[in-house]
Amino acid sequence: MTTSTRSQTITVRPVTTALGAEIEGVDLSGPLDAETVQALRQALLDHLVIFFRDQDLTADQYLAFAHAIGEPMEYPFVKGLPGASLITPVVKEADEETNFGGVWHSDTAYLDEPPMATMLLARETPPYGGDTMFANQQLAYERLSDGLRDILDGLTAINSSVRADGIRTRVDKDVPVLEDGNSSGYEAEHPVVRTHPESGRKSLYVNRGHTVNFVGMTEEESLPILNYLFEHQIRDEFTCRFRWRPGSLALWDNRSALHYPLNDYHGHRREMHRITLRGDKPR
Repeated sequence: MTTSTRSQTITVRPVTTALGAEIEGVDLSGPLDAETVQALRQALLDHLVIFFRDQDLTADQYLAFAHAIGEPMEYPFVKGLPGASLITPVVKEADEETNFGGVWHSDTAYLDEPPMATMLLARETPPYGGDTMFANQQLAYERLSDGLRDILDGLTAINSSVRADGIRTRVDKDVPVLEDGNSSGYEAEHPVVRTHPESGRKSLYVNRGHTVNFVGMTEEESLPILNYLFEHQIRDEFTCRFRWRPGSLALWDNRSALHYPLNDYHGHRREMHRITLRGDKPR
């Protein structure tokens, strides 16, 4: 699909039928007019994750694009770059074996108001490996049986930051927690099925990285259903895969998509710069 604006012609090329699209014809280093921003936001709603190539952005240019799409917010545990606190470095050194966020998840679902979207810009990539997977949670919900959907529609789940502590890299653990950080972790209750505030579509809103149990049930009682959902929500037909190179940028909708950074590049360094965009309370 090609969309024309006054200043740019945008081409949207889907990468799978489930989700994901590459965006061509956009230079993110300069100001974007309102029509271009609207076209990009619509592509995000339609495809849940959109990809850009060859975007050699300064920190200021990267932040300007983020402000055009939403409201950047600080990550609750790791300090941002010097002079650019809203940009979080995501680094795996060549001698490390654990990668940051190395499990299927939606970013910071343990906050009362989780982010609406995340953007990630590749600064240094390994010669091979290090791809990121994405999964469409609208499709995951819609492909469940009517009976299970009826049960899940009435459930609320507890999401905790403590569950994710084991997947932070050594470098990330060495970075001081923000001054207003909660050393005991964050915890929030969210509906298991949330309704997208813009599209109105329902999606599963649980993830292996953060979801602990259903409200009113023990962890032991919740586990059989949660384990089924964790496997179901990442079925191949719900996913796409993105291969990074320096200057690649991904923007995804945390309200309806999971992501998973593959950890298959030991011995090589990878550095990404992340900006998280403020969201609202799931409903």
